[in-house]
Amino acid sequence: MSVLALGGPGFIRVKLLQVDPGSLEVPPGETFDPYCAVNVKEAVDTPGRGLQLIQKKKTIYPEWNSCFDSHLYQGRVIQLAVMAKPMNKLLAEVSIGVQMLAEKCQKGDDKIISTWLDLKPSGRLLVQVRYFSEEGQGAARGTPEEEEQYGAFTRRRMAMRKAKVHVIKGHEFIAKFFPSPTYCSVCKEFLWGFNKQGYQCGACSAAVHKKCHSHVLGKCPKTAIVSQESKFLKERFNIDVPHRFKTNNYMSLTFCDHCGSLLVGLFRQGVKCETCGMNCHHKCQAKVANLCGVNQKLMSEALAHISAKKGAPSPRPPRKEGDGASPPPRPPKPGNNLVCCCYLNKPVLSLQRAPVLFQFLLNFSEEDFVFMKVLGKGSFGKVMLAELKGKKEYFAIKALKKEVVLADDDFECTMAEKRVLALSWQHPYLTHLYATYQTKAHLFFVMEYLNGGDLMFHIQKSRKFDRKRAQFYGAEITLGLQFLHGKGIVYRDLKLDNVLLDKDGHIKIADFGMCKEGITDEKRAVTFCGTPDYIAPELLERDPEKRLGVAGDIRRHPFFSTTDWDRLERKEIPPPYKPNIRSASDVSNFDSDFTMEKARLTAPTNKDLLESIDQNMFSGFEFTAPTMADFS
Repeated sequence: MSVLALGGPGFIRVKLLQVDPGSLEVPPGETFDPYCAVNVKEAVDTPGRGLQLIQKKKTIYPEWNSCFDSHLYQGRVIQLAVMAKPMNKLLAEVSIGVQMLAEKCQKGDDKIISTWLDLKPSGRLLVQVRYFSEEGQGAARGTPEEEEQYGAFTRRRMAMRKAKVHVIKGHEFIAKFFPSPTYCSVCKEFLWGFNKQGYQCGACSAAVHKKCHSHVLGKCPKTAIVSQESKFLKERFNIDVPHRFKTNNYMSLTFCDHCGSLLVGLFRQGVKCETCGMNCHHKCQAKVANLCGVNQKLMSEALAHISAKKGAPSPRPPRKEGDGASPPPRPPKPGNNLVCCCYLNKPVLSLQRAPVLFQFLLNFSEEDFVFMKVLGKGSFGKVMLAELKGKKEYFAIKALKKEVVLADDDFECTMAEKRVLALSWQHPYLTHLYATYQTKAHLFFVMEYLNGGDLMFHIQKSRKFDRKRAQFYGAEITLGLQFLHGKGIVYRDLKLDNVLLDKDGHIKIADFGMCKEGITDEKRAVTFCGTPDYIAPELLERDPEKRLGVAGDIRRHPFFSTTDWDRLERKEIPPPYKPNIRSASDVSNFDSDFTMEKARLTAPTNKDLLESIDQNMFSGFEFTAPTMADFS
């Protein structure tokens, strides 16, 4: 079948879903963390050489579950190369003609197919391909001109949470989960723990305990920063002695004294210092600081002792009672300086009691549901439409992989999301949670299914909301957020994707994974998180007098002058728009890029890591709302 038979040149949209490694070998001690490189090559007739494939455009690196487009030019070939992090090593690849993919789409429903591509030398790559004619529906997806005209509401963006960086002597330490045994480069002891056991420098890969990261003496070799402490060590103690490394064969298991991981291989696994005996990988040799023969732990303790003696005040006579002298300030308690939404001193009382109030004897499991359609995917995981077996009741189930929850340090955030969702029954404009359950590999949130779709879908469809509709949605969102604020909760990922419509047209706020609990006038949120395209004004401008926003009560803003807040809170005002819904399980108001996927759970990428997870960490996760008894 020719391209013309498909209705014109057109183009295809390819979505990268997942890779099956097959018999591909992953180096011991490393996780399988693949990404994909895409090379588009054109067939060019070269004099004297015939037809050759030449790459004219730069290589692109799409994220998993994201799309790229390619026009159906004659002879064009797409090369998909599966690479491995962090060494950027080529694992496998496949090349396929764009016309062949377009012809396969012609055989599928709605010109959409999902197919496994065989990789060489081993493995498979699952892709989803959709064909668009030259003037077909793909044009409505959003050209650069349309994005500029309609405020870039033409595609979805993922939320993110910026990791806290601890800068010590040029090192950029970030909390990390180590899936394989790792040792601290300062105290040489094992990094214990089930969550993120320690810190790792993003520049030189040095691994340390959280308690040891402030004791690092040498500056990071990968940065140009020379701290005052480094100058002091170099000038006062002459600590700038390079190591004398030599390639070495290790006859027993040995770990790198820099990054803490295992030296792999049968021979010449790493290098060893002839003077102090330090062992490290070949790749770590250039990243090691010039501290040959120095015990960083003992030296840092000695320096701390010297600094304490130097800064100690001269002895004073004992203070008598009533002399009016103020007592010395107490050191801050651990945990008071909150830097991440995950760690809270103490949740508000209502949040602590909520799971207990909703605890019920009835427990659910994955055998109780049938997954039907994919409703959405993002940085949080996957949301699928599910039917309760034998009851014809439909729910939206959010599935999170445990390995991802732990690796991304989202355990406390996930538990906080559960607590916030438990409160949702107290307000009409928050998505309600019916139950939570877990398997060995996944965590599940069973929520009400809002078949009206999200506001991103509707604004893409209508291009803009009129004033009455925007005012109505804004007022209901305000009520939902103010309820959360009254409970000491800040919602930090407000965007069109996270606001859904019920069957009547009322809004429901969803996705509470970025929420921060326990906020008061004294305790503020400091983590940089959310979706960059919808960044909050207070992150861009700290001064409330200068930034864009509303001074005073937002309910009194002229935009809401005609809003009856009391009636709206009781849901007595009819919505200006009612979504078109054909049945209780209708998914026509959700993005077809999601709904055309097969509804199934994604298999764990690292089975060894899954086996090492302490399942007791997730004890107490399950609960069932009393309203679920109506469906039992």
